[in-house]
Amino acid sequence: MRHQADVLVIGSGVAGLLFALKSARHGRVVLLTKSELHESNTRYAQGGIAAVWDPLDAHENHVRDTMVAGAGLCRREVVEQVVRRGPELVQELIDLGVDFTESGEAGYSLHREGGHSHRRILHAHDATGAEIVRALVSAVRANPDIEVKEGQMAVDVLTEGWLARRTGDHPPFPDRVLGAYVLDLERDQVDVYAATVVALCTGGAGKAYLYTTNPDIATGDGIAMAWRAGAQIANMEFVQFHPTALYHPDAKGFLISEALRGEGGVLRTPDGERFMARYDERMELAPRDIVARAIDAEIKRLGVECMFLDMTHHPRAFLQDRFPSIDRRCRELGVDMAEQPIPVVPAAHYFCGGVVTDLAGESSVKNLFVVGESSCTGLHGANRLASNSLLEAVVYADEAVQRVAGRLDQCPVELPEWDAGHAVDADELVVVHHTWQEIRRFLWNYVGIVRTTRRLKRARHRVELVQEEIRNYYWDFRLTGDLVELRNLATVADLVVTCALQRRESRGLHFNRDFAEADDRWIRDTFVRRRR
Repeated sequence: MRHQADVLVIGSGVAGLLFALKSARHGRVVLLTKSELHESNTRYAQGGIAAVWDPLDAHENHVRDTMVAGAGLCRREVVEQVVRRGPELVQELIDLGVDFTESGEAGYSLHREGGHSHRRILHAHDATGAEIVRALVSAVRANPDIEVKEGQMAVDVLTEGWLARRTGDHPPFPDRVLGAYVLDLERDQVDVYAATVVALCTGGAGKAYLYTTNPDIATGDGIAMAWRAGAQIANMEFVQFHPTALYHPDAKGFLISEALRGEGGVLRTPDGERFMARYDERMELAPRDIVARAIDAEIKRLGVECMFLDMTHHPRAFLQDRFPSIDRRCRELGVDMAEQPIPVVPAAHYFCGGVVTDLAGESSVKNLFVVGESSCTGLHGANRLASNSLLEAVVYADEAVQRVAGRLDQCPVELPEWDAGHAVDADELVVVHHTWQEIRRFLWNYVGIVRTTRRLKRARHRVELVQEEIRNYYWDFRLTGDLVELRNLATVADLVVTCALQRRESRGLHFNRDFAEADDRWIRDTFVRRRR
C-alpha cells in the first residue's frame, strides 16, 4: 500500500510530537508510532526539564555545568544554542497545557540535580515526562493536519542513493531521503511512505542491554535505520547507566532513587558486606558513575546477579512518608524495604551518541532530520547532564522545523512497493527471542559499565556472528516486529562496540581498564559511517 506526506515523523516522544505539531503549520504530516501514541521513553522521564528560570541563575551557569559534565566533548555552539533557547521552548510547553508543579507565590517549583550549580529543573512532581506527553498528545489529536497511525514500525529509510542502486544508476552525493518502508503490525504487511522530509524521533536503545530503565520500545530503530541509509554516527560508546534499578523479573526497569542513598541507604553484597569504602571515600554518596562502576565490579567479582540497598535501619513510617511510590512498588513485587534490603543493579539509561546532526537537527543525508535521543548533536558530550535530554528534544524540534519549512516545495518521489521475494512465514520464532537475549547479555557482560579491550574484542566477534545469522533469517522469512527490532538491536550493538574499541582512553561514561586515564589526544568524537 502506498502513502504520501510532506513530512513523515517516526516516533511519538516529546521530540516527535512537538516536531509534528510545528511541521503541521507548513504541510501535511503523517506521524507513525509502533505502539500507542502516548508510549515513548519520554513518558517514563521522572525528573524534569532543565532551563534557566530563576532570576538568580544565568545562561553562563547552565552552559558551564553542561560543559563540565560532558568531559571535554560538548560542542560549545550547541550548548549555548540549547541553553539560550530553552526558556522560550519551556514556555511553549506551558502554553500547550503542560502543568508543571508550582510553588506558591514563588512561581514554578525548581529542583536541583547532580551537576547543576543552581535550581533549574522544572518538573511535574515525579512524572514530568508523562505530563508533557499528555499535553502534546492532546494537541496532536486535535490537529487536522496531522494523521496519526499507531502500530506502525519503520523498517528502513529510503534515499535517492538506494533508488539509484536499485535501478542501476549512479548514486548521488550527498544523498537525499525519499521516504520509508513501514511494517503495519496489525496487517503484517509492509507499506511504502513517500515524503519530502523524514524525521527520526525514535528514542534510545536501552533494550540492547540486559538491564535498562527504558520501555520495551527502545530498540535503537532510528539509529539503525539512519546507519543503513548512510548517515554518520558518533560517540556510541557513551552509554549512561543509572546505578540502582530494582532487580526483579517483573520490575520493568523501575528506578530506586538516589534519594534513598541520600537518606542513609547502604549498599551491601548478598552476604551483607558494605563495599563502597573500597571505591570512594564518599561511600554511597559518590557520583553516579562511580557508584555504578562499584556495583558492576562487585557483581562481576562475586559472580552474582545483583547487589542490595539496605534501608532497614529506618522505621516503616519514615520510608512510607519519604518514598511512597518506591515503597508501594517494592511491596507489590514482594520486597518490603522496611524488613529486607532492596535488590538493585545498574541499568542502561541513556545513549549520548547517535546520528550526527547539525545545528538544525539535519543528518548527513539531506532532508533526514533526527531529533531527541537518536541524535548526536554535541550537547551531551561524554556524559549527559541531568534533565538536559528533554530540553534538547524541544529545542531541536523547533530548530529543525524552521529549516523544514523551506524544503516542502519539493514533490515526493514515487517509490516501489515492498518486495517480499520468496520469504515465507517463520517457523521458529523462538530463534529471534534467543538471539535478542544473547545480544543483551554479551553487551551487558562485555560492553557495560566497565570495559576491557579483550572483552570488547570478544563482543565484536559475537556481534559479527549474530549479524550473519540475522541477515540470513531476515531475507528468508516474512517480517515481524520482533525481527525488525532484533535487526536494529544487532546494528546498535555493532556500533557501540566499534566506537568503544576506537576510544583508547577512559572519559565520561566510557571506562576501559586498559586505558584507565583520560588522554587529551582523544578530545574528539568517534565517528563511524557505513561504506556505500
